[in-house]
Amino acid sequence: MSSFFRLDPAESIDPLSNFEPADYDSELERALAEDAVAEIDAKPYLQISPYATVQEAVEMLHDSGAASLLVVDSDRLVGIFTERDVLEKVVERYPRICSRPVEEFMTRDPTIVYQSDPSAAAAAAIAVAGHRHVPVLDMDERIQGIISPRRMFAFMERHFS
Repeated sequence: MSSFFRLDPAESIDPLSNFEPADYDSELERALAEDAVAEIDAKPYLQISPYATVQEAVEMLHDSGAASLLVVDSDRLVGIFTERDVLEKVVERYPRICSRPVEEFMTRDPTIVYQSDPSAAAAAAIAVAGHRHVPVLDMDERIQGIISPRRMFAFMERHFS
C-alpha cells in the first residue's frame, strides 16, 4: 500500500490552524461578505405563465404597480418580464402584439442568485451588472423571490453603522 493512502494522526495538520477570521471595517462590509441572500427580503413577487398574453402581463404590471414578473413554467423560472421589456420591445407595437405570448418578449435566462450566495452577489448583480430585478432561487432551482434595488438598499440600511 502506498503512503498516499496511509494516514498517521501524529503527522496530520489541522487545516484551520492558520485560519484568521476576517476583520471587517464595518458591519455593512461584514453583512455583504457573510450574510446570505436569504437574509434579504425577497417577497412578495408576481409570476406569470410564458403562455399568457402580452396584454395580460402589461395589465398585471399596471394593476399591481410592480416593475417585474417572473415567468414560470412548471414551477421553474424561464424568464422575467419587466417594465424595461415593455418600453423596449412592446410599447410601439402593442396593438399588433398584445395577443401574443409573453415568452416572445420576456428576458430569457435572467441573472439569478441563490439563497445561499453572499448578499454581495445580489448587490453586484444590481449595481455592477445593471439588473434591476434579480430572481432568488434555492438549491433545487425553486423560486424564492426577487431582489430589487429598493430591497437591497433596505438590507444594507439595516447594517449601515
